[in-house]
Amino acid sequence: MARAWCEANPKAKAVVEEADRIFAGSTASASVGGRTLSDLAFNGPIDVLSRTDISQPALYTAAVACFHALPDDLRAAKLRAVAGLSLGEYTALHLAGAFDFATGLRLVMRRGELMQQAAEASRGGMVALIGADEAQANEVCARALAAGPAGECLVPANFNAPGQIVLSGSIDACDRAVTASDGICRATKLQVAGAFHSPLMAPAAEKLAEALAKVDIRPLAAEVWSNVTARPHDASNAELLRKLLVEQLVSPVRWAQSCANLLEAMVADGSRTGTAFHELAPGSVLKGLMRRIDKTCEVIPHDAP
Repeated sequence: MARAWCEANPKAKAVVEEADRIFAGSTASASVGGRTLSDLAFNGPIDVLSRTDISQPALYTAAVACFHALPDDLRAAKLRAVAGLSLGEYTALHLAGAFDFATGLRLVMRRGELMQQAAEASRGGMVALIGADEAQANEVCARALAAGPAGECLVPANFNAPGQIVLSGSIDACDRAVTASDGICRATKLQVAGAFHSPLMAPAAEKLAEALAKVDIRPLAAEVWSNVTARPHDASNAELLRKLLVEQLVSPVRWAQSCANLLEAMVADGSRTGTAFHELAPGSVLKGLMRRIDKTCEVIPHDAP
């Protein structure tokens, strides 16, 4: 992640080098023998890079490095809106001026560490449903929970696109959800570290609130869309923004609704025509999701120079 940008552009390289300095000495770095964040992002191995305490700062750094390496005219263009899926919401907030890069990276590192701890403390998993709407996803959850012991958890966690919903919760309930989906949709268990965006992340949410309380959040200079509400954040209400970032850990990510609502708002204010959507590195997952949300919306990915 970000290797091509780092090798091609001094601005991107400077971002990655700053991230390496901040990551050095962290608990995550110590757990992998003091390796740098860029070494992990460039070389893996994938099982280590997939840990939330490493993947989250790596993703944030890659996206910001990519942004600073874009052509000057594109970076200087007025932002109509910024959005990010789950961890990406922190990148969006940074680009809108809520906090500087270093502050955002430290927040993301703490978030990843707390989510990793919560995942290791609970037996959780996630299940992808293909072809289900929200009501059907809730039905799969109800069936799976009814067939198991009391006290288990299973909830919709990610509304990625029409027909693409991810469930999250207790590992045994996830196993039963695959069978419970028969006759409703296709279901596949995901290889993830834990039950993200579910009540099993409550311990992480509580400690993230403590970290966010210490951060000075500046008024937003551009519209940033919330994963929790699928609406723009209040640009000048820092306390509400902190609250929604905490809720994001235990609430579903309403990405499909955010994109659809944004496009509707752009039609209403006349900004839809001629507006380009840009996806920062790494990858082009959001472009694929947008194809399912609105086929007429073009997304330009910037995975590499």
